[in-house]
Amino acid sequence: MPTVRVFILVAIHHSWPIAQLDISNAFLHGQLTERVYMQQPPGFVDSAHPDYICSLKKAIYDLKQSPRQWYATLSTHLQQFGFKFSAADPSLMVYHSSSSSLYILIYVDDILLTGNDKVIMDKLLTSLKATFSMRYLGNLSQFLGIHVTALPSGIHLNQALYARSIVQKAGMENSKTVSTPSSLKSVISSDRLQQFSNPVLYRQLAGSLQYLTLTRPDIAFAVQQVCQHMHNPHQVHFEQLKRLLRYVNGTISYGLSLSRGSMELHCYADSDWAGDSTDRKSVSGYCNFIGNSLISWQVKKQSTVARSSTEAEYRSLAIAASEVIWLRRLLSDFNLPPQAPMPLYCDNTSAIALANNPVFHARTKHIEVDCHFIRDCIQTKQIIVHHLATQDQIADLFTKSLPIKRFKFLSSKLIAASASSV
Repeated sequence: MPTVRVFILVAIHHSWPIAQLDISNAFLHGQLTERVYMQQPPGFVDSAHPDYICSLKKAIYDLKQSPRQWYATLSTHLQQFGFKFSAADPSLMVYHSSSSSLYILIYVDDILLTGNDKVIMDKLLTSLKATFSMRYLGNLSQFLGIHVTALPSGIHLNQALYARSIVQKAGMENSKTVSTPSSLKSVISSDRLQQFSNPVLYRQLAGSLQYLTLTRPDIAFAVQQVCQHMHNPHQVHFEQLKRLLRYVNGTISYGLSLSRGSMELHCYADSDWAGDSTDRKSVSGYCNFIGNSLISWQVKKQSTVARSSTEAEYRSLAIAASEVIWLRRLLSDFNLPPQAPMPLYCDNTSAIALANNPVFHARTKHIEVDCHFIRDCIQTKQIIVHHLATQDQIADLFTKSLPIKRFKFLSSKLIAASASSV
């Protein structure tokens, strides 16, 4: 999904239109490269040889090879036209000539196309129509269930209809709303608790909320918390889930705004320390901006127990650095080589000192070598770690439950209400 946001942001930056395409019966276009047999379909059985089986030549729906073969067929056609695969994301293909740049984003049979050369774009559309059952859907308005609204300075992305359907599935459309998605007092543990009577419903709601985070970074931490217990939910976990749904119900129209402006990449990384009372593992969080537009974020529980807050923050820097390096590669595919070094903001001075100092210290020598990836990024001048005050650390929103005032302050930097509510 970060690729989609960057794709849209690049189009906004250059004032390019974004065309939306749809391929009808996409999987039927794939050519099989391996032998696949099937029974004779009802109504087409050979009366002389009813026991014969068929050898498939082309892909069909419900065949496990079909998605792969469809992608191979489409990408081969685009390569013949002059497109090349992105080095960062195989769903993105790029076309560059001396004066033209085109980008095409493929998600199964849903396709986005943008670029600066209308003549070549029209030739491509003609070629796709001649080869596949393609429909031109006009300018981008909805993609992967995400509603797209044009703004004077950019685009607003929201999943208001989807959010409403989740709340309705839980029967909470008339519930009292709350100001934050998780309670400060909530410590979700599985020890000696009453089991929830409908674990299937819990998993359905939690899974749906995971998809909602595509445009709702403000609920990312709360969703991560409830999703930890999908395998064995208890009543207290469902109460936490209901609180999250009450917050969603009061912020249905909220989403992500991508706006025209600077294309400079910068990142915020943070961590709590041993916040989970069950296993004492810390939670890392980061968010990446291009200009004022949020384009990627993550909430992730660390795989090992950190022995100090410095260690927890240092691991968070390493996790964030991996995403930053990938984003730098992605931006290069869009002919936007990022600045070097790229700023990464952290509020822990000890972690910053550890990242900048290549010497192993006795108290930190146990940290895995792969975490020192951050040091390599600094030494090769791909990133530079800056200190900022804790009150300005936006990534704080991704690592812990926050008081109402603090939560509203940080979330206002990430999301905004849609001009047209659903």
